[in-house]
Amino acid sequence: MSKRVLILTGDGAEVLEVYYPFYRLKEEGYEAVIASPRKKTLNTVCHDFIEGWDTYSEKPAHLLPSDIAFADVEPADYDALIIPGGRAPEFIRNDQDLPRIVQHFLEADKPVGAICHGAQVFLALPDRSYFKGRTLTAYNACKLEVESLGAEYASETLHVDGNLVSGHAWPDLPGFMREFLNLLGRTSNKELTSTTN
Repeated sequence: MSKRVLILTGDGAEVLEVYYPFYRLKEEGYEAVIASPRKKTLNTVCHDFIEGWDTYSEKPAHLLPSDIAFADVEPADYDALIIPGGRAPEFIRNDQDLPRIVQHFLEADKPVGAICHGAQVFLALPDRSYFKGRTLTAYNACKLEVESLGAEYASETLHVDGNLVSGHAWPDLPGFMREFLNLLGRTSNKELTSTTN
């Protein structure tokens, strides 16, 4: 049976950070499921870096149909979680169903990938002890959020800490997905070993 990966996002997601993982997962034979606060067609955005700007620019990008609403997600049905960045994390973290979904993956030690502003979602968790003594990275504007979790902010643009893969922004997607797929492949191999012994 194919592994299922849940992608938590919403309107304002950075287009590359949601589409790149979505298609890479499908390319590897995994089922990628887009979840949002409610099932709808999402509006993604393109964030880009412009010389002379102190921050990024934002333009409308592709439409993205979501597959399932957060309220209907049974997290135990999924093997891993990806949280894309963009502006979506700042508002999806207010959804009442989001904490129970994210907490499941952290407690079950399943692979979790958060890129760019994705780490903002973790602030919705009532119990942040999972992040004590952990290290993760995020877009540099989210350094304070990472530290508010009790985690150490990694200055490098890609970091792996146990089951947690974090990336700085969309230019880091090749390494981010390589490391995430490595984790997902290891969990597949562990299951194969346990069923053949």
